[in-house]
Amino acid sequence: MTPTSRFRKDRARLTAVALTAGALVLSACSGGGGGGGGGGKSQGPGEDKTTSANYSIGTKADSAGPAPEVPGAKKGGTVGVLQRDAFNHLDPGQIYYIDVLTNQLLYNRTLTAYKFDDKGRGKVVGDLATDAGTASDGGKTWTFTLKDGLKFEDGSPITSQDVRWGIERLYASYQSDGPLYIPQWLSGDGNDFRKALPDGPYDGKHLPSSVLDTPNDKTIVFHFRQPHADAPFATAMPNVAPVKAEKDTKQKYDNAPFSSGPYKVGDYKVGKSLTLVRNEHWDPRTDPIRHQYADRFDISFGHQYADSTRRFLADQGSDKTTLSFSNAVAPEMTEKVLNQADTKGRRLLEVQPYVDYISFNTDRLKDVRVRKALAYAIPNGQILQQNGGATAGVIATNFLSPAMDGYRPTDPFDKKAKPAGDPEKAKALLKEAGKLGQEIVYAYANTDVQQKVSVVVTQALERAGFTVQKKEVDSNTWRTAIADVKNKFDIYRTSWGADWPVSSTVVPPLYDGRQIADGAQNYGHLDNARVNADIDRINAIPDVKQAAPEWQKLADRVLTDDVPGVPVFYNRQFSLWGSGLGGVKYHPVYGSVDPTGVFVK
Repeated sequence: MTPTSRFRKDRARLTAVALTAGALVLSACSGGGGGGGGGGKSQGPGEDKTTSANYSIGTKADSAGPAPEVPGAKKGGTVGVLQRDAFNHLDPGQIYYIDVLTNQLLYNRTLTAYKFDDKGRGKVVGDLATDAGTASDGGKTWTFTLKDGLKFEDGSPITSQDVRWGIERLYASYQSDGPLYIPQWLSGDGNDFRKALPDGPYDGKHLPSSVLDTPNDKTIVFHFRQPHADAPFATAMPNVAPVKAEKDTKQKYDNAPFSSGPYKVGDYKVGKSLTLVRNEHWDPRTDPIRHQYADRFDISFGHQYADSTRRFLADQGSDKTTLSFSNAVAPEMTEKVLNQADTKGRRLLEVQPYVDYISFNTDRLKDVRVRKALAYAIPNGQILQQNGGATAGVIATNFLSPAMDGYRPTDPFDKKAKPAGDPEKAKALLKEAGKLGQEIVYAYANTDVQQKVSVVVTQALERAGFTVQKKEVDSNTWRTAIADVKNKFDIYRTSWGADWPVSSTVVPPLYDGRQIADGAQNYGHLDNARVNADIDRINAIPDVKQAAPEWQKLADRVLTDDVPGVPVFYNRQFSLWGSGLGGVKYHPVYGSVDPTGVFVK
């Protein structure tokens, strides 16, 4: 990742929803898994699931279709889907959140994709491509070859020029809500990339072949400005997908994207419902991850968590064949779900890549001993309890989520042993610094959850020898308030989720001093030249597996030496569905229910 590739204000997947809502399970996109499976094999509440996600790059054989059959699967029937929020986009170029990421799996195919075994271990494989790509020129050039037999919903062949069109349209100004890694890697940081193709491909212009080349119908070549070992992960993002030029209606494409997957849009009532029906031109022999068991998916919006949970618990009529991509079990109904025996085989509880933090403003809190005292004092366990307890998350011990490849469960502030904090250790550090009674301006959003959290945090800090000045902030302006570099707060809740399970999508945006700007995500304002240099060094490592432990070491060093904040808990997804469905599993990158193998029993 380039140092400025995250300068997209607060559109980052986690931040855009998590910081505002204070919800325990969120509707922004997340990865996840922590090495776990799905389909009823999830661990129970309170169990500590903190093992590395264990991702690898698949082979050409791994990329071949068809996808392995789901045991007991049948064809036919309708799968109902209950969602709280209406989808903000169907256009793959604009997709960045958990619900729409999950939905697009059914109609949109990308150059690469994630394939999981029954234990939740993931491989990056070719989806449209024959494999996960071939690197050359030290990782700056990546070449992909398309499979034979790929077709759009009208039966026309999918070519490399269609993939190129899908990428080049991202340069148009209206394409503002999706991830921008690939165009930025090709053409410039921030919004500078748009200068290379200001109107996208719509006026007949294209990127030069020295940047993006399609020498024939089967080959597409990316010439990045810098090496990117994690390119196979970036090409699994939803906007690295084919778009047929004649069907590209720009903004209106949101209402009728042209399918390359097993389903296509049948009927769409914006804000109300969406029906996906079979795409008869999808060839399962080309697809290593998707099935086409159900006849259709009927998706409806406006279902609050309590509503969907109640219906899944009752398990009556058509609700027996209904699920939700991202609605969580309502917190107030958690115990009822866990105690109802028939839910055991139709629920999952999985760690997501969302991490909740308390960030420390290093511009205001300049003494690292004060920041360390805060880190020891923060009551992780009590904060988690206010957010919903064991089904809401797992106590975090370091900056990286278990969803990150190469994660190790380091615990420098002894959070597992002392989840209520260590006020004695904190007070000793304050005395050493001569700062006993140090005033802390603590900002928090005025949501019900964060108001309750503010009570336990304030009490813990006061026990540790701090004086706390509480600042309640309107949740509608919360994101802007804490992302203001000149904010007048000392500590505040922040949150983050990775775009893919490599820590290049975590450490640079959060701790690179060159990314300090209003709206950016270096919330602690850490600017350490050694950290910045190490970020560049690790980004240049040509193998993500070799880079993974280096990211962990750097994240741990930042936590112990610089202390720009403290991790609080790793979020979890707790899902329930109807008893008439089979093949329901967890998607460890998106942090949601995976619909690609779902069938009606």
